[in-house]
Amino acid sequence: MTRTTDIKHHLTDQLLIAYAAGSLPEAFDLVVATHVSLCDECRARLAEFEAVGGEVLEFTEEAPVSDAALDATLQLISNAAWSEPSPSVVKRDSIFPAPLQAYAGPGPDAVKWRRIGGGVRQKVLHTDGTATVRLLHIPAGCAVPDHGHNGTELTLVLQGAFRDEDDRFGVGDVEVANEDLEHTPVAEPGEDCICLAACDAPLAFKGLMHRIAGRVIGI
Repeated sequence: MTRTTDIKHHLTDQLLIAYAAGSLPEAFDLVVATHVSLCDECRARLAEFEAVGGEVLEFTEEAPVSDAALDATLQLISNAAWSEPSPSVVKRDSIFPAPLQAYAGPGPDAVKWRRIGGGVRQKVLHTDGTATVRLLHIPAGCAVPDHGHNGTELTLVLQGAFRDEDDRFGVGDVEVANEDLEHTPVAEPGEDCICLAACDAPLAFKGLMHRIAGRVIGI
């Protein structure tokens, strides 16, 4: 079980504020919710931002809505692609926290992984919008090819750890990458690394073969 004191890399204020405001893509929402479920520090900061948002609403002028607005909202909720798992469904000893289990099942053994080369496996999770989110299973000691970023990528470690040119990321840590970061993440020896990664643009692989492979597998 992850201890919150082991988490060294946290979410930015901008991400937590956007999550509290409901303005993040669903793929990013999932990574944020999963990290917050593990991290006391980010959960406390999120509560502060939500409290501020509530105060703002208290002093905001009411906007007119149609008589059908409530029914339409309830219909959207009932048609949502996911739902919070019931306590009887959640696997308490899994490396998948409850928010992730609602999308991926009780744990890694239930995931239908797809091999993408070099021993690395992935599972793309269903979310709405143009941003995407996937589970990555990287064998211990293996590297993800050198790449940059055409947008923002959030990577949350669920098992094992990886290192890149900047730092080490262990269980519960989240790396926030953007166009300024070019790196080669390498899973540490000893235990396979499982990550949850969301991005709003394809990665920018450096080698020709890796660029072609990235287009084929949708990274």
